[in-house]
Amino acid sequence: MTRSDLARRIHAVSHLTGTFTLRSGRTASEYFDKYRFEGDPVLLDEIARAMVPLVPAGTEVLAGLEMGGIPVVTALGRHTGLPCAFVRKEAKPYGTCRLAEGAEVAGRRVLVVEDVVTSGGQIVLSTAELRALGADIGAALCVIDREQGGTETLAAEAIELVSLLTAADLRGAARAE
Repeated sequence: MTRSDLARRIHAVSHLTGTFTLRSGRTASEYFDKYRFEGDPVLLDEIARAMVPLVPAGTEVLAGLEMGGIPVVTALGRHTGLPCAFVRKEAKPYGTCRLAEGAEVAGRRVLVVEDVVTSGGQIVLSTAELRALGADIGAALCVIDREQGGTETLAAEAIELVSLLTAADLRGAARAE
C-alpha cells in the first residue's frame, strides 16, 4: 500500500468535521478520530508496517503513550520485534505503582510513540517523566502530525518529531479522490 493510499484510507475512516475541543484546549473544525483507525485491525497493521522505516536506528524500546499510543505501539512492536513500554499519564497508586509498564526504559534508547500530535504537550510531559526514570529519548513518532506547533514544541525539548502523515497529507489525499 502506498503512503497516499494509506492517507486516503485513514482520512476516509477517521476525518470528522464540526466543532471539536482538542486536548490542547484549542478548538478545531476538523478532527481525526484516531480510535476509528486504531480500532480497525487491518488498517492499524498497515499503519504500523508503514511506520517501521521511520523508527530511528538504535532504538531499544518503543514507548506508547496512554491511551491512543498503546494500540499503535503494540502493532509497531509486532513489526519491529522491539519491546514495548506502555506509559501512563500518571503512575497508578496501587500494584506496581509504575509510570511505564512492560519493557524497562532505564538506560535504554526509547522512542516515544503517539497517534495524533497537535501541540506536543503530552509528549513533553511524558518524555520528562521517562527521562527522569533514566530513558534516553531523542525522538517521538506519530501517525498524524496536525501541524499545529508540535514539531517546534518538541524541538525545544530536544525531541525530534517524526510523523507518518501530516494533516496536509490527509487533506491532499481526500482532494485526490
